[in-house]
Amino acid sequence: MSINDQTKTKMTAAIEHLKNELKSIRTGRANPGMLDGVMVDVYGSQMRLKDVASVTAPEARQLLISPFDTSTTGAIGKAIERANLGVMPIVDGNAVRIKIPPMDDSMRKEMVKLCHKRREEAKVSIRNIRRDSNEQVRKMKSDGEIAEDILKKTEKNIQEQTDKFCKEADDLCEKKEKEISTI
Repeated sequence: MSINDQTKTKMTAAIEHLKNELKSIRTGRANPGMLDGVMVDVYGSQMRLKDVASVTAPEARQLLISPFDTSTTGAIGKAIERANLGVMPIVDGNAVRIKIPPMDDSMRKEMVKLCHKRREEAKVSIRNIRRDSNEQVRKMKSDGEIAEDILKKTEKNIQEQTDKFCKEADDLCEKKEKEISTI
């Protein structure tokens, strides 16, 4: 696999990680993705919430969690409380409901800040991948494996990929900010 391909694969992984991080950031609407990181103690082990229940958003400000096994309902409620997401689960017979409170301005600002932080982390990761790839190419040049023109061409390609993926990170964050700011 060429250095360009390796670089692209690693940068794509960084963007995927950013997408997953942004999913868990709260907006004013109910989003099943905000529960993706919740781990539930069931059957003597830790399992992801989405492996033990289905999560739906029947209304704009409500999530409904329907366990596949109704005996795990209480454990799911406790796991959501422990996850510290700023919401209170209501164990309702064989299901768990979560009412999403409307966000005030300070909460929105906090979520936007968190969004910016995640974007910066992704961009730092992308830049680190660029640095590693450039070092790899320069080492190949010093070892005599590639010529000067190929070194320059590869470095230019790596920089173009870096710019493209940083722009994608900006776009994802901008989209999430709009989602957060929409009342």
